[in-house]
Amino acid sequence: MDENGTGAVSESSTKYYTLEKIGQHNMNQETWLIIHDKVYDVTSFLEQHPGGKEVLLDQAGADATENFEDVGHSSDARELLRQYFIGELHMADRNKESNEEVFIKTSGESSSWMTWVIPALATVVVGLMYRYYTLEHKSS
Repeated sequence: MDENGTGAVSESSTKYYTLEKIGQHNMNQETWLIIHDKVYDVTSFLEQHPGGKEVLLDQAGADATENFEDVGHSSDARELLRQYFIGELHMADRNKESNEEVFIKTSGESSSWMTWVIPALATVVVGLMYRYYTLEHKSS
């Protein structure tokens, strides 16, 4: 946090905002988004957004990078976004986010590994049981 308690820290000409400060701008009157660690004030764009203002309001005050990329915005949309740039996410908060993301990805990798191991083992067991019962019926 900066000396005056605003949540904005200025280094050279770039302002840095904390997650706490950005989170306070999550409504119609003030709508801020984080996209790729850059902070945008999209309040004046709410009514013009092709997907409707609700899409932006759902992400307001938070990191919208994943949703922004999932939609596949055009180069024109990315260019338009530049005019709403007001600063960047503070470095200390970037580290928090990336640590959480690493944990989520790591735990996700183990579950995806299990999604194919369990069915493979079940298939082997069912195959062995089928083989056992078919051999037993032939010998009787």
